[in-house]
Amino acid sequence: MNNSHSLEKITVATVMVTSFLIAFMGSSLNVALPSMGMDFKSSALMLSWIVSSYILASAAFLLPMGRLADLAGRRKIYLGGTILFTAFTCLCGLAWSGLSMTVFRVLQGIGASMIYATGMALLTTVVPIYRRGRAMGLAVTAVYAGLSVGPVVGGAMCQHLGWRSIFFLTAAGGACMVGLIWLRLKGEWVGARGERFDYGGSVLYMSGLVAVLYGISTISNGPWAKYILVAGCLLMSTFVLLQISTPHPLMNLRLFSHNVTFAFSNLAAMINYSSTFAVSFIVSLYLQVVMGFSPRTTGLILLAQPVVMAVCSSFAGALSDRVEPRIVASWGMGLNAAGLLLFVLLSTTTPVWLIVMNLMLIGLGYALFSSPNTNAIMGSIEERFYGVASSMVSTMRMIGMATSMAIVTLLLTHYVGGGGLDPAHSAELMQTFRMAFIVFGLLCFLGIFASLARGNVRS
Repeated sequence: MNNSHSLEKITVATVMVTSFLIAFMGSSLNVALPSMGMDFKSSALMLSWIVSSYILASAAFLLPMGRLADLAGRRKIYLGGTILFTAFTCLCGLAWSGLSMTVFRVLQGIGASMIYATGMALLTTVVPIYRRGRAMGLAVTAVYAGLSVGPVVGGAMCQHLGWRSIFFLTAAGGACMVGLIWLRLKGEWVGARGERFDYGGSVLYMSGLVAVLYGISTISNGPWAKYILVAGCLLMSTFVLLQISTPHPLMNLRLFSHNVTFAFSNLAAMINYSSTFAVSFIVSLYLQVVMGFSPRTTGLILLAQPVVMAVCSSFAGALSDRVEPRIVASWGMGLNAAGLLLFVLLSTTTPVWLIVMNLMLIGLGYALFSSPNTNAIMGSIEERFYGVASSMVSTMRMIGMATSMAIVTLLLTHYVGGGGLDPAHSAELMQTFRMAFIVFGLLCFLGIFASLARGNVRS
């Protein structure tokens, strides 16, 4: 009993810390991007790819890594992911150009996908069912804590120690986790012993997803982009057709075709992340490049959104236990749409307090949407599909994040082109920001209908 309880505590601790590190890395990087751009003499387009490459790699590898973890062992993939993430986080701190940083970020993203795919599965396996909700709540809290601390600590480190210090600090934390997992997280858990890995489906899925998202983000300036986009759509269509007849598929499509709640809840999640993820990236560029704020001040302003998310998420989750999740989540998406469309009015004379209030509005909308939407997904399926559902939630999140950055990259290419990040291009950047918020606001508004279409879970 004591060994079991000790293993439970170690598992919860490692999942919390790795979740915190990944969230901290992403949120602090947004503040450091302008400084990084000046060191590398990178264009706004190159900086957007430093963010997008990581997300794209994570999105592409998440589902195959989750499946591989079920077959080969979740601890093995989790440990391997932590090692890979730590090693390439350190190399990001040693990057000498925008291109080298992008390559290291791709490999860092693969490591992160291995952690994403196995963290919640380990909690589900190790923690008893009567304590599982609390454990998962702690993991989610760690994510929001990372999102909250990242802009403040990252901004201060960037200003006083340089942007490279952010990567070195994260790598140090990752190294500690590698040691803890190696020495203390004993045992191995295989969920699909005897089944085969779908190599063909994995290749089709990863190549198709990368081709679609790359084609979308480069279609305005890449002569081959439209052909890559079409090829990606064909690859994804082939993947879906083959999954139907595959004995051990990479993705269980029956969960989508036979479960309206599961299908529309995942669609709503993808739309929500597609329309909200790039907000921090855009507002960070606006505050530092257009308005001239320091990284530390920018971090403090950006803190408004994740703090509200952290404070309100547990309340929203509890509320969805009493009120239909589709109602709570749809209200949250409605608040997100309102906040995004209000940002269309952003100008060089917009007061900081108004930006903070609007970030808080989006944070509240996000909190009202996220926990109830996940509650609806997990409550709509049988227990034997929990692992698949958790992996699918993460996949929708990563695809949405990649789509969000693809939209921003496309707009930066159109309005800014190869221009650098300096006040001389403020007018072009402001055009990009306004159009991005129009697209995101309308997309989020359409997502309300997907959220409402999921039906009732309680009945």
